[in-house]
Amino acid sequence: MKKQGICILGATGSIGQNTLDVIAHNQDLFDVIALCAHRSFETLFEQCQKFEPAFAVLSDQEAAQKLQNLISGTSLKTQVLAGEEALCEVVSLASVDKVMSAIVGAKGLLPTLKAIEAGKVVLIANKEPLVMAGALMMQAAQAHGATILPVDSEHNAIFQCLPDHYRTGQTLPKTVRKVTLTASGGPFLHYPQEAFADITPSMACKHPNWKMGQKITVDCATLMNKGLEVIEASHLFSIKHDCIDVVVHPESLIHALVSYCDGSLLAQMGAHDMRIAISHSMAWPHRIASQAAFLDLVEVAKLNFLAPDTSKFPCLRLAYDAMSAGKAAPAVLNASNEVVVHAFLQGQVRFNAIPVIIEKVMNKLYDLSADTIEQVLQVDSIARNETLKEIRKF
Repeated sequence: MKKQGICILGATGSIGQNTLDVIAHNQDLFDVIALCAHRSFETLFEQCQKFEPAFAVLSDQEAAQKLQNLISGTSLKTQVLAGEEALCEVVSLASVDKVMSAIVGAKGLLPTLKAIEAGKVVLIANKEPLVMAGALMMQAAQAHGATILPVDSEHNAIFQCLPDHYRTGQTLPKTVRKVTLTASGGPFLHYPQEAFADITPSMACKHPNWKMGQKITVDCATLMNKGLEVIEASHLFSIKHDCIDVVVHPESLIHALVSYCDGSLLAQMGAHDMRIAISHSMAWPHRIASQAAFLDLVEVAKLNFLAPDTSKFPCLRLAYDAMSAGKAAPAVLNASNEVVVHAFLQGQVRFNAIPVIIEKVMNKLYDLSADTIEQVLQVDSIARNETLKEIRKF
């Protein structure tokens, strides 16, 4: 491998920090060009001291000024920028070869699209851009010669199980029968449904296997995360949603499976460590050390698999419904979910109200168009406002 210039969108989050850990152990292979975050200026300052990027970007203006004040007191040559426009600028720099897209939520849409339009290798860890505008983003990748590589453990696992010549966005080989995403089932897999109304944010934020941010952890608890992954997989691998299965696998050691026409079922296994998928996408088509633990199959001993219960966890059904409806439905689903999960974390709605509110909003807005990025952003705004109205009713 020749040395690669890296830009990280969402550097202070869990994916960003794990990415920097992989870089720290492979400094001869990667050069950190830009580190980007929302407002965590203190963490970003520590990262700048260690990796000395050419640019540090904070979308929050006030936080950017605070970072500038800290950097001014050092010998660092890092240039501090602020705002969404600056995010879009740094992903397009000639010195940037790869962009790790890990901004949580819809805020990652435009910078990720700009990286694609700049023809970069985009390592996509945030689901929302592909859920909101997957067809547009895959079309842009083809038009601009960009390469999109999945970082989500499940999608990365699918990619690893496909033939070596396969590239994201292409139609799957005819030899592939279906793909299967695994779900841990979250913290409430065996929790009585009648007690869902009493689930607190602190309970929902305790994932049994993975350590992640609050929003994605709540999505795992509702199985919305798996629903978003189904939508994402349909775009990444150009596959119809009825060829994408979900199976509950509480151990979370098999991350995805690909079924072939000859009866073969290929699975990718690994520890609960995002550095495996991150290192794979960063080094692809090569492999590098990730510092993740190696599985001891004797210690694992048993693997369990269950069918998902969509009556207990209706968010998964809503995601399939959104895919069937098409148009703006996936963008509506994503926007409404972001708003209602935030409301749940703030104690404004109960856990069991999350799918109820999302479905109400989807039923109102399912027929909107989302043929351009501008329309997608408009739909996103409309869906957020409608969700806030429904939340007030609760």
